[in-house]
Amino acid sequence: MSNALTSSDARRWWALSVLSITALMVALDATVINIALPRAQLDLHFSSANRQWLITAYVLAFGSLMLLGGRLSDLWGRRTALFVGLAGFALASALGGWAHSFAVLVTARAAQGVFGALLAPAALAALTTTFDDPRERAKAFSIYGAIGGSGAAIGLLLGGALTQWATWRWCLYINLVFAAVALVGVALFVEGGRREHHIRLDVPSAVLGSAGLFFVVYGLGHAVTTSWSDVFTWNSLVIGALLLVLFTLLQQRVKSPLLPLRLIINRVRGGSLVALFITNIGIFGISLFLAYYLQSTIGYSPLRTGVAFLPMVVALAVSAFIASARLLAKVGPRPLVPTGMVLGMMGMILFTKLTLKADYFSHVLPGLVVTGLGLGLIFAPAFASATAGIKAKDAGAASALVNTTQQIGGSMGTALLNTIAVSVTARAQQALPAQLGRGTRAGVIAQIHATLHGYTVAFWWAAGFFAVGAVLTFALLESGVPEPEAELVPLI
Repeated sequence: MSNALTSSDARRWWALSVLSITALMVALDATVINIALPRAQLDLHFSSANRQWLITAYVLAFGSLMLLGGRLSDLWGRRTALFVGLAGFALASALGGWAHSFAVLVTARAAQGVFGALLAPAALAALTTTFDDPRERAKAFSIYGAIGGSGAAIGLLLGGALTQWATWRWCLYINLVFAAVALVGVALFVEGGRREHHIRLDVPSAVLGSAGLFFVVYGLGHAVTTSWSDVFTWNSLVIGALLLVLFTLLQQRVKSPLLPLRLIINRVRGGSLVALFITNIGIFGISLFLAYYLQSTIGYSPLRTGVAFLPMVVALAVSAFIASARLLAKVGPRPLVPTGMVLGMMGMILFTKLTLKADYFSHVLPGLVVTGLGLGLIFAPAFASATAGIKAKDAGAASALVNTTQQIGGSMGTALLNTIAVSVTARAQQALPAQLGRGTRAGVIAQIHATLHGYTVAFWWAAGFFAVGAVLTFALLESGVPEPEAELVPLI
């Protein structure tokens, strides 16, 4: 009996490793290609205007199909969904790495997003139904949250290393390694559980939900490449919002809703979703503006830029493993998540002090460490609380809701903070004295100062989002030892 129990315990932790690898692959693919884009553009001869589509194609497919992917994992079973998602993601990555035209490459990126939308909720759902003991659950979600939260920064590092030492194509081929390891791991350690045969896929719900999310994500992305005043941006957002309203009304009437509305009325789950939404708005300021600053302002190479983010990854891991894993099962999410939000706010404020001649160790590193510590206190408790108490039949839908919340938050952060930075920079440049010509040294320095001013204002906005998040999560989340999840059906 003891040996069987030990074997079962070991199997759960091996399953966690496999699911974490899967989450890392999906998360880093949102950024791993970014640094490789200039090399890919030279190789395939596509325009700078088309370059954005290699990011947009992935984000659109990933964000719009997440709810459908989550329900399919409930319908098929988690193991089957993971097999299909991993195999499809690997094939799409191989096609992208082989691509000799822009059309093939952008198609491959869209296909990655499609299968990523199946993988992300299936992995989180499998984790949710694997760990039901509060203490084990806290440790498991701390590891999973640290790895998932570090995905964007790891993607920048990996993309820089592969582009510099190999070729941009390996930014896609590397997924074959991740997928192969994960496929073997899923076969050995992850139980799929029973299929929920009483669940039926409601096609009108799938169409309305996916279309609504598509238009919202597309509208936010369009705001980045054009502006918030563009009529197409608002048409897309309004259409998306109307479709999502219709989707919500439909979910109240159908027998097998794509997103059971009972999942979002729980106070703690709502607070956790708010935490993930706001964090993904604010975190954009780190991954984009800081990367621009390191490369364009102080002259870091792509690889060195990726390495520069490592302290944040380490701080996030330390915070998640030591603080969240030890404290979540004892004190609950309320003391941890708002504290993490305050640390995130402090990190953003530190980044507002960046200057033209800033030193990495005295000006950049402190903000990265403080922010990383904060993110570690947010992601693990928020993931765990957002999926706590979920019945096995709804694990995929709940996990999809978590991932969709993150995706919409990230898209909104991209659109909003980028617009703020660009508009502030443009106004600062227009206010420059006419005698500062663009070609002169003084003119160039003035232009850089204007750009830095745009970053600074965006960082202040990001700090404001974290501050709002601290207040909201303190009001919504609960303290104390979580109740055992009696509704959870352990599958391993």
